[in-house]
Amino acid sequence: MNNAIYNFREPQNEPVFMYRKGSAERRLLEEELEKQKKLVVDIPLVIGGKEIRTGNTLKVVMPTDHGHILAHCHQAGEKEVRLAIDAALAAKNDWMNLAWMERAAVFARAAELVSKKYRYRMNASTMLGQGKNVLQAEIDSACEVIDFLRFNNYFASLIYREQPISENATINRIEYRPLEGFVYTVTPFNFTAIASNLNTSVALMGNTTVWKPASTSLLSNYYFMKILEEAGLPAGVINFVPGSGSLISKIVLGHRDFAGLHFTGSNATFNSLWKQASDNLHLYRSYPKLIGETGGKDFVFAHNSANPSELATAIVRGAFEYQGQKCSAASRAYIPVSIWEETRRHIMRMLSEIRTGDVTDFSNFVNAVIDEKAFDNIMSYIDRARESGRAEIIAGGRGDKSGGYFIEPTVVVTDDPHSLTMEEEIFGPVMTIFIYDDDRYEETLKLCDETSPFGLTGAIFSNDKYAMITACRALRYAAGNFYINDKPTGAMVGQQPFGGARASGTNDKAGSHLNLVRWVSPRTIKETLLPPSDFRYPFMEQD
Repeated sequence: MNNAIYNFREPQNEPVFMYRKGSAERRLLEEELEKQKKLVVDIPLVIGGKEIRTGNTLKVVMPTDHGHILAHCHQAGEKEVRLAIDAALAAKNDWMNLAWMERAAVFARAAELVSKKYRYRMNASTMLGQGKNVLQAEIDSACEVIDFLRFNNYFASLIYREQPISENATINRIEYRPLEGFVYTVTPFNFTAIASNLNTSVALMGNTTVWKPASTSLLSNYYFMKILEEAGLPAGVINFVPGSGSLISKIVLGHRDFAGLHFTGSNATFNSLWKQASDNLHLYRSYPKLIGETGGKDFVFAHNSANPSELATAIVRGAFEYQGQKCSAASRAYIPVSIWEETRRHIMRMLSEIRTGDVTDFSNFVNAVIDEKAFDNIMSYIDRARESGRAEIIAGGRGDKSGGYFIEPTVVVTDDPHSLTMEEEIFGPVMTIFIYDDDRYEETLKLCDETSPFGLTGAIFSNDKYAMITACRALRYAAGNFYINDKPTGAMVGQQPFGGARASGTNDKAGSHLNLVRWVSPRTIKETLLPPSDFRYPFMEQD
């Protein structure tokens, strides 16, 4: 019998490989990229540990070369969705009753597999299938995947360790039960790590999931599912169910045992799922837990004490890394007139040096946006800015989808702080800048706070401590992740727990214990050692 009380020690973040010319990791990744470009993978559903092929397939293509097919992925119908729910429920009892450290061991092994054995497979599939350059893939599909797996084990040990006080006459304890039912996970295209975490964080706490992956991240997500199986994940704990979101959601959200939703995606989709769940409350065994991270209209705000070259670097990196397809990507900036011209020169110089193209050419900083729908939507915003009469496009503004979905890094300067591109989420390589008078600093902070319905990330650049603190207070609810003298992207697991409020989601902070605790339903247990044998209390005694 294993009667040890085990705790995972706090891990270190996975080191980031730099893939310099001549390095071993660069050679190995280039070999893997060439290998995967020659394959056409047949991606099945994985339900109850079994691969299921429906014959109804979707093409998986490269965003940088949309004529290049990477895979065909089978799509679930109503029958397969119901099978997945049944498999999750069937696996639940054995999985939840497994000692928590044994569940954690599965994910610890998965982290080692990604780190040591499958790093290049995960990175290459994310680069080719999701249009990420080598560094963006490395920090996502390798390092962050690994960090979530390792840090969540540590966070779980902290949660399970927390117990109530007991006096001599009683023993009090808390049982951290998993939710009663199954959890529905809906994952986005833009981060392989989010797809991994939305499932494994839930499963670590004893739950089982029905996983609906994004149709534009299927290759890397399927490879991760296979890694989990190799790590020893029992059949049915996580069920990989590609298919129509509306079909899957209708069936899942109409099931009596739906217990929770773990979601990352658009604000509109999350609102729709929330409404469906609300309409079905009378069906459910328990009130479901709805956890979501949605959109952002993330800002960079500068005080006139800011260093223009540092500010420009944050804008270029924050807005244009991964083509602005991060929910944390900078998409609006507020810059005082006194430092604008110098900041502008730095931005224009940097953009003149940026190369755009295929992910397999490591000299490219910018690659393609994810698909044609995204391309057309982003270009429509650029066109409307061009036609508005109150905006100037000072860089970029052009797109080409003939071979891949390429859009130039675009900088818009506007004199209207409520223009469309200042207020609405675009999810592409478009940065809109508003120039304000230096003496209107606090007034413009208020404007920044009230302009967008979102509240995900934001940054203040200032070398004036008082101005910095003024911004931090004024923008308290404008960003769940707030950065001082840094770009508003790049949160690291264990260092900057991630999430925002307002229209950006439920702010349950992935990358910390705060997210994990949402996936349990605690039960308090009190054991009285010497129960009373008389109903009377001392105050009832007669004179």
